[in-house]
Amino acid sequence: MSVTNDPLAEGSDILADEDPGSGLRSRRVRFPGYDTQVGPLGHLADERRRLDALEWQHFDVHRLAATVGAELRGVDLTAQLADPVIEEIRGALVDYKVLFFREQPLTAEEHVRFARRFGDLEVHPFIPSNTGQPELVRFAKSADVGGYENGWHHDVTWRAEPSQGAILHAIEVPRTGGDTLFADAHAAWQGLDDETKATIAELVAVHDYMQAFANQVPPDKVDETRAAYPPVEHPVVCRHPRSGKELLYVNRFFTSHIAGWELDESRALIDRLSRQFDQVEYQCRFQWEPHSVAFWDNRAVQHYAASDYWPDTRVMERASIIGDRPAR
Repeated sequence: MSVTNDPLAEGSDILADEDPGSGLRSRRVRFPGYDTQVGPLGHLADERRRLDALEWQHFDVHRLAATVGAELRGVDLTAQLADPVIEEIRGALVDYKVLFFREQPLTAEEHVRFARRFGDLEVHPFIPSNTGQPELVRFAKSADVGGYENGWHHDVTWRAEPSQGAILHAIEVPRTGGDTLFADAHAAWQGLDDETKATIAELVAVHDYMQAFANQVPPDKVDETRAAYPPVEHPVVCRHPRSGKELLYVNRFFTSHIAGWELDESRALIDRLSRQFDQVEYQCRFQWEPHSVAFWDNRAVQHYAASDYWPDTRVMERASIIGDRPAR
């Protein structure tokens, strides 16, 4: 005969007859005393189902998360791809917001050639380039060069016409760490309460390279650089030019303040909106291998490069495609 000291062994003190999440469905609940909610994010369901139904002719797709991120298989980016393949990749980018490719041993020239199929390319004034290809920004991290991109941001929103997309190629990666995360800017907007959506609908934010790159400008070039790249204004909520979806378009890296608001009030709102991208359910996470490639829609997602590999080496090269001015 077995003996137990467990007072619940016979079920006499079990009070529940259903799962704690029963009845939540798309409803979320808040922990008492905390600004923290749990429960399903029901606003993701329609987009998730839509993406489930998509079919593609020139590649296979393995999705990474509910509404963002897909690995495309069966495409050789080192080749001169036919126009129909490029057009299908362009369409997939709109749908999945960020695309990933494995085992793509691109040369610098091939990287630039592929990127140019989607538009003219930027030259970044504040980050060193691959010396042979000025269109390729080179991120070479080591024990002496730390990773500082570990914050949610859209790239170059300090430009009057920020990049429409970026293509990042892994040259050398650490054995562990150095992943890049991407978050869906439409899901982030959808997840706001109605009052906040109404508050920000017509707001304009000021973006300024000085937020992140002030120390990259030599003292004798400050006036010249400021004249070339003055602060610019973009809507806090813009619309994607192809999908028509509303996108949350502020970030701590480059957004200095809300036009017409006091600085403290501006920063509080920017910080609150930026925290939307912390929601794990809006994200996908990509683990790099040598010669992996990520291609993201710079308006539809924000990204975050995990800086957890120091003092190891991580070398990446990025080509950015010139975009147009964000609009409501």
